[in-house]
Amino acid sequence: MTEEDRRTPAAVVFDALGLDYERAFADSAARRASLDWLLERLAPGSRVLDVGSGTGRPTAHTLAGAGHRVLGVDVSPVMVELAARQVPGAEFRLADIRETPLEEGSFDAVCAYFSLLQMSRAEQAAVVGRLARTVRPGGLVALATVPLDVEDAEGVFMGQPIRVTSFDAEAFTGLVTGAGLTVLAEECSRFAPDLPGATPEPQLFVHARRPDQPSAGR
Repeated sequence: MTEEDRRTPAAVVFDALGLDYERAFADSAARRASLDWLLERLAPGSRVLDVGSGTGRPTAHTLAGAGHRVLGVDVSPVMVELAARQVPGAEFRLADIRETPLEEGSFDAVCAYFSLLQMSRAEQAAVVGRLARTVRPGGLVALATVPLDVEDAEGVFMGQPIRVTSFDAEAFTGLVTGAGLTVLAEECSRFAPDLPGATPEPQLFVHARRPDQPSAGR
């Protein structure tokens, strides 16, 4: 088995994209607003998990720059190397969040921006459930997706062939509440990557909190 055979489809795509991905999506006002939402609510020195940390910018860079302790995980070796170089104030690990051991209540907040889209619906539900348990009671979860009702759809992303699975906005929010989280805010917008001929894509940002106490019946 070759090294490429062992990599996940997402790792193959993002190894190929490298810094081009950062350049194309760096100017997202909605992501900056989501990070501002977190920064306004995090206590000093909070521990934050960044799922699908990519090049480290803007998420880990913004959070670490504000004094928070950030752990980024990504399946792409190229992205992890770039992130470690660009954001030395954070920690990055080459890992698949579906398989990474996570201690319950070990983070104050979790971010997962567009990092679920190459997982099956069952895997996305399982990961959101794990992330909900990974934050402490009262902890925050910020998620972003492309809210489309598609399953294992073939496509091309920045010149790379991909297969995408997602939920529409209502179903994705239901996934979040089904994981035991309380949704505090939702923001739907459209964003056009900085790419020749790019058309705006829908984006959904969901901000949630793990309840301080389990709800009745859970």
